[in-house]
Amino acid sequence: MIAIRAADERGHADHGWLNTYHTFSFASYRDARHMGFRSLRVMNEDIVQSGRGFGEHPHHDMEIVTYILEGALAHQDSMGNGEVLRAGEFQRMSAGTGITHSEFNPSDDEPVHLYQIWLLPNRKGIEPSYEQKRFSEEERRNRLRLVASPNAAESSLRIHQDAQIYLSTVDDGQRVNHTLADGRHAWLQVVRGAVSLNGHDLETSDGAAVSEERLLTIQAKGVAEIMLFDLA
Repeated sequence: MIAIRAADERGHADHGWLNTYHTFSFASYRDARHMGFRSLRVMNEDIVQSGRGFGEHPHHDMEIVTYILEGALAHQDSMGNGEVLRAGEFQRMSAGTGITHSEFNPSDDEPVHLYQIWLLPNRKGIEPSYEQKRFSEEERRNRLRLVASPNAAESSLRIHQDAQIYLSTVDDGQRVNHTLADGRHAWLQVVRGAVSLNGHDLETSDGAAVSEERLLTIQAKGVAEIMLFDLA
């Protein structure tokens, strides 16, 4: 079973400095039909204007993964981390027992375009931690590159949940396949371009919830970039 979450059906708010789209209920956007999928709780696509950002705010008991599509994002947190994420980089922050952090676009003239993803952790009260990594386009070209997993396999980010996150750039007409183990589910997020998922057409920023499917075949229509989540 494949259920499409169309980009233009997402929650949306334009605050001037922040243009944000919510796949699942978030902040003032509430939709009882879209409260998350399996351990995936938040899938926000944000565009933050230059010189603006999110002031210091708290999180706890959440796995937060950020992927920068364009621009840069400056991060500071109560663990002492102060980093700048640039296009193509991932950040993983385990909020655990509690952290505060801020996120700011340091550019004078360019917006930053990003996805921020929250997953429920497999247990509460873990020690907060932080990671940041880049995965080259070469190692994800026409293949699913593991970027996050519970055991940090293949030098991926470590997340505290039974989930794997894959990233791929797929050339026009090429396809990538993924087999789901029994009882597993998947979420496909189209970051850029257009693809066909087992015969279902998806465009930029569309998502798809997958259950009771064994083999996933994702074929690009033009060059496309995707994130695939393999979920318990």
